[in-house]
Amino acid sequence: MSSSTSRQQLRWTLAILALAQLMYALDLNIVFVALPEIGSELGFPGQTQQLVVSAYVVFAGGFLLFGGRAADLLGRRRIFVIALALYAVSSLAGGLADTPELIIAARAVQGIGGALLLPATLALINTVFEEGPPRNRALAVWGGAGASGLTIGALLGGVLTENFGWPSVFYVNVPLAGLLVVAALVVIPKDPARGERRSFDLPGALSVTAGSTLLVFALVQGPETGWGSTEVLAALGAAVVALALFVVIEKRSADPLLPFRLFRNRSLSISVSITFLYMATFGVLPYFLTVLMQGVHGYSALQTGLAFLIPSLAIAVGTQLGERFVGRLGTRTTLVAGFAVGAVGTAVLALGFDESAGYALLVPGLIVSGIGQGIVWTAMWIAAATGTAPEEQGVANGAASTGLNIGNAIGLAVFTALADHGTEGRTGEALRAATAHGEFVVVLLTAAGMAGGLFIALALRRHPGPSATGSAPAPEKEQAVAAP
Repeated sequence: MSSSTSRQQLRWTLAILALAQLMYALDLNIVFVALPEIGSELGFPGQTQQLVVSAYVVFAGGFLLFGGRAADLLGRRRIFVIALALYAVSSLAGGLADTPELIIAARAVQGIGGALLLPATLALINTVFEEGPPRNRALAVWGGAGASGLTIGALLGGVLTENFGWPSVFYVNVPLAGLLVVAALVVIPKDPARGERRSFDLPGALSVTAGSTLLVFALVQGPETGWGSTEVLAALGAAVVALALFVVIEKRSADPLLPFRLFRNRSLSISVSITFLYMATFGVLPYFLTVLMQGVHGYSALQTGLAFLIPSLAIAVGTQLGERFVGRLGTRTTLVAGFAVGAVGTAVLALGFDESAGYALLVPGLIVSGIGQGIVWTAMWIAAATGTAPEEQGVANGAASTGLNIGNAIGLAVFTALADHGTEGRTGEALRAATAHGEFVVVLLTAAGMAGGLFIALALRRHPGPSATGSAPAPEKEQAVAAP
């Protein structure tokens, strides 16, 4: 390819990867606004509506390591296309669902599609773009699409639910995923030939998926049936056994799903903790904002969606600042600054969680917290990609993405249980006041969690050197080009 053609292809490739990440992030939150309508039409009682969200997050988190290994072994573009096809089919099934069981099953398959999509997308970015400023700029664009998608999902969910009904939040993925499949086959370079035959670690994938699924099931059901109930205790016990089995399998496997030696790379190991904490704190805020706006203040789905425009713009600004700060200050300092800004902004945001407060009181916190969220989002993915060889970028990003998704599932389950404490038996104005107070406490706790992330980020090296897995070679020659 000529130099100009390479630059043009690179731009189109990044556009496709960013759109795919936008779709992935949208699906994490797009159903939040539609949950009341889904619950009403399909007969979901109370807290079990959360299963529509958790089914996606749990299966995405459980299969991410498998998806990352699949990208490494079978080809990144190939897995990228397969993931998009799964999205299209499961989204169509979700829109057509007429029972709670069907919609949960559709969301679970969507989650598997997401588990294939996210690490394949990151692996493509981390091999198409050279490490350093070109990759950082690409991750900022990709990160802007993803981080903004977490709140744009609520906006789009509101618009679609208000005008076309809840099935439209599923149908919207069908044409988008189909378009991205065609574009990927035309634009993204073919996967390089692989001479070495390697195997999947299916027992490892099954054990980690079972463990994470059972864990989140217990966290969701605990407030509903009681933490001492037989089913909750059984699920927690089985989760511990399954996850312990996963560790044993990985240590004995000749070709493990997750080679533990990768965690000798401090940048990756700390990044997994950061991605977990990010989604357990920043990532749960849209849910509680939605409950505040709809359940406490009585906003319509459309009004709720429009209210998310401000944080969406703030997050987009933050992702671009994150890329610039990494180039000037380094990844560690950028993450520390992002968590600090996010913690302050979220503490200010908590002041708006009052039954008598208006939207204007939320705005300062939404802006500052959103900027911090965007800064952390971009910087944490740069840290996760640092020091890992190209042929293992898929599984490394799968590990970081697993932290992301499990953090969201556990954070949502735990904080929802805490927020609901004290609302039992209340109705009318008393219920609105109790709901707002419970969420006020929870938002302050997420701010404290962000402050904890600041200290985790300090464990990163100021100037990362070669990883313990070996100095990371240059990106693959078949695809690596400088950013335009």
